[in-house]
Amino acid sequence: MRQQLRARARPTALRRVAVLVAALWTTGVLYPAVAGAHGVKGRAGLPVPAWLFAWAAAIVLVVSFVALSALWSTPRLQDAPERRLTRRPAWLSVAAGAVGLALFALVLYAGWDGVDSASANFDPTFIFVVFWVAVPVSSAILGDWFSAFSPWRALARGTRWTGRRLGIVWRAPLQYPSWLGRWPVVVGLVCFGWLELVYHDHDNPQTLAWLSLAYLLLMLAGMALFGIETWTERGDAFGGYFNLLSRLAPLRDRDGYLWLRPLLSGAPSLREEAGMVAMVLAIIGTTTFDGASNGVVWETFQPHVQSVFAGLGLGDTPADEIADSLGLALAIGVVSGFYRVGVLGMRSISRRFTARQLSRSFAHTLIPIAFAYVLAHYFSLLVWQGQAIAYLASNPLGHGSDYLGTAHWHIHYSFLGSTAIWYVQVLALIAGHVGALTLAHDRALAAYRRPEDAVRSQYWMLVVMVGFTSLGLWLLSAVNT
Repeated sequence: MRQQLRARARPTALRRVAVLVAALWTTGVLYPAVAGAHGVKGRAGLPVPAWLFAWAAAIVLVVSFVALSALWSTPRLQDAPERRLTRRPAWLSVAAGAVGLALFALVLYAGWDGVDSASANFDPTFIFVVFWVAVPVSSAILGDWFSAFSPWRALARGTRWTGRRLGIVWRAPLQYPSWLGRWPVVVGLVCFGWLELVYHDHDNPQTLAWLSLAYLLLMLAGMALFGIETWTERGDAFGGYFNLLSRLAPLRDRDGYLWLRPLLSGAPSLREEAGMVAMVLAIIGTTTFDGASNGVVWETFQPHVQSVFAGLGLGDTPADEIADSLGLALAIGVVSGFYRVGVLGMRSISRRFTARQLSRSFAHTLIPIAFAYVLAHYFSLLVWQGQAIAYLASNPLGHGSDYLGTAHWHIHYSFLGSTAIWYVQVLALIAGHVGALTLAHDRALAAYRRPEDAVRSQYWMLVVMVGFTSLGLWLLSAVNT
């Protein structure tokens, strides 16, 4: 009976999706000037028009949807098997923690005693390029390796070990409230996004050093009150962020062993709790504003908003920061609205689930989109500015030292051309959204009783994915550089 229902649902799905493909293609053909109105500025040698990339990406998503509906009839990722590879040496965690603490000490030292220069001091490049971009990107490929290097976690675990050796046993006095969920992570990520994208003095090395110390103390206080592992998972903004993206990786460190699992299979096990949806949407929204803030639309609109606050007697800098703060909130709101449309659409298919249940149940499907946005928007920063860490590590204070013999190195902008970078960004967006569609389809098959309801529910998620893809490509093509 179930196979008959699936067979009956597939032709309907195929017909409806075929109509959507035809509509997208017709629109692209009839209105190419509109689709490519923003153009791709500052990206030399783009071989084909941007509008063609946009429509091609939409068609790829639709074709992926058709293939999933026809070929993927049972859940495969909800409880995917894992294969144990090798045992992890116990000393490796200790060594990694020591490295993390040493790097953190270097950040404090460089910030307080180094030169007051964003380009010559170690801190800005390390924090905004290596820590904020390279770590999450590598986590999605290699797994959650940051948890071993986390300086605050290493310091807390080292303190606990020392206390036990001295006969002192510390037990967390408070139980973590379930209503709080992942909201500390959400607040931390939005605050860091505000620091990077809105605050004008964000690259001041001394400011970064003091903020780093404040964050360390906050993490130690949270771990002392609620427990090291509990706070690391739910209260550490960066640890929670990196762990979220690591669920896409085929590698997992568990119980002292390294495990191999299918791609994407770590995402469905994401715990459904308060703040989880907001956490993923905050990552996508913050990255969206980063792209939009460099585009022609925001550069045209922002001065008008800024002038309103300047007219209230605020200085140019505070008025500018308030305007950008509103832009950041708007970007997160737009992204949240996209997801809300998909959830309400699925709710119309079956009243078995509430909108809140659907929102939490499908939150993990946005993880590939979050990774795609991060990689697409920061890839050029990573491959170009990331090279600076080689000479900054040799001269971290900017005082003329050459500890590693690399202080004379410089950035090679010819390492990867702008056209190649653009292709990587576009492919990242498409692959991320196809991964999101796969996760959504797999979860729908597990959630809905009838296969045709699972397929119908994903019409709405397809709309959401096409919307996210179009937004991401538009942000890339509308950059005014």
